[in-house]
Amino acid sequence: MFARFETLDPEPQTELKFRDPFTLLVAVVLSAQATDTSVNLATPALFELADTPEKMATLAEEDVRERIKTIGLFRNKAKNVIALSQKIVTEHAGQVPERREDLESLPGVGRKTANVVLNVAFGQPTIAIDTHIFRVSNRTGLAPGKTPLEVEQALDRVIPEKYKLHAHHWLILHGRYVCKARKPECWRCHISDLCAFKDKSAAPA
Repeated sequence: MFARFETLDPEPQTELKFRDPFTLLVAVVLSAQATDTSVNLATPALFELADTPEKMATLAEEDVRERIKTIGLFRNKAKNVIALSQKIVTEHAGQVPERREDLESLPGVGRKTANVVLNVAFGQPTIAIDTHIFRVSNRTGLAPGKTPLEVEQALDRVIPEKYKLHAHHWLILHGRYVCKARKPECWRCHISDLCAFKDKSAAPA
């Protein structure tokens, strides 16, 4: 499965736009229960105002809210972005930490967000379980689980080491564009013969 993903897309990338570990962290926090597209539309104005923890930490919540109000849960996210920036400045010398424990101690940062930052910014072979990966892992039979953590642990067991760095993005992109939630497009799936999903869809007439 992953050999095929690699052949199709050797270097998959996040669709979030960012410049460095800090702007990536902010973008991922903003992307919770929102689309990458909506985040990418909002972050240029935010990063023009503040693109470092030091600058973000000094902003008023209303300044951040005004620039991200098109994103879901924007009030709480504005509060978290400022608070995590303040903590990065005071506890991590203005640098986004590279340890999971430190990342998860930041306001608004859970395991999924920490995994994305560790993977994309710091090149660690972590797998962040979003709705797409959860669905693909269960639907295909690759790594069934009832919770995101169960699926993450199952994927960690079954994915060969050499594919772990990019596995996160291969599965997300596959779920986003092929193995869709309502109707998977099985007729154009490159791993359909490896998939345990029984109700495979045919090509539309």
